[in-house]
Amino acid sequence: MAITLRDIAKMLDHSTLQPFLTEDDIRRGCDVALQYDTATVCARPGDMPIVVKALAGSDVKPCTVIGFPHGAHHTDVKVYEANRALDDGCVELDMVLNIGKMLSGDTAYVQDEIAALAQAAHARNALLKVILETCYLSDEQKKIACALSEQAGADFVKTSTGYGSAGAKVEDVALMRAAVSDKVRVKASGGIRTLDMVLACRLAGASRCGVSATAKIMEEAKERLAKGILTEKPLAEIEKNAGGAY
Repeated sequence: MAITLRDIAKMLDHSTLQPFLTEDDIRRGCDVALQYDTATVCARPGDMPIVVKALAGSDVKPCTVIGFPHGAHHTDVKVYEANRALDDGCVELDMVLNIGKMLSGDTAYVQDEIAALAQAAHARNALLKVILETCYLSDEQKKIACALSEQAGADFVKTSTGYGSAGAKVEDVALMRAAVSDKVRVKASGGIRTLDMVLACRLAGASRCGVSATAKIMEEAKERLAKGILTEKPLAEIEKNAGGAY
């Protein structure tokens, strides 16, 4: 099935979350996102004033992280962080659930915290994504975390921060897609550096991918478009069906 460059770009949350990035780096990241017209720029909370200003008037949305990367902040601190980001003009929030509480089986705490963040986001017409950090959870815990997120009002469930012991896996995307209703979308994040991985996550049910390799991914897409082989299928499958390499 054919896919457009815009389809791919609007799947991408361009990530500028590394601790060593300077203000100039953040501005350059916004320029990359604007060049390719991504869905968002996902930046650190303190960078929101820069990001909001740089993206003003565009179709690229400002996004930030809450309780990042460990999820162990007190709930009221996460709520404050969310409201501060919203005050700064952010419209999408990627929160890390409390991983320790999830592993301890304190599902009431986890659900109540997500609900508090969802309420804060939705009161300001913002979206909430819940980062599960799948590398630390069993498959059953992933399913439970997805269910808790949906019950609490989250708009997305997301695989990873990119700072855990592993990042996005296609099988986790498929598991999470099956664990929530159509009301909740899935975001894959962590270690996604190629167009093929984006397409594989898309086929598994992801609506968004968090990436820092935006330029590389979009240039790969342009090359395939020029060859007439830009489809929803990863390149290896295209080559296999065509009987040779492109």
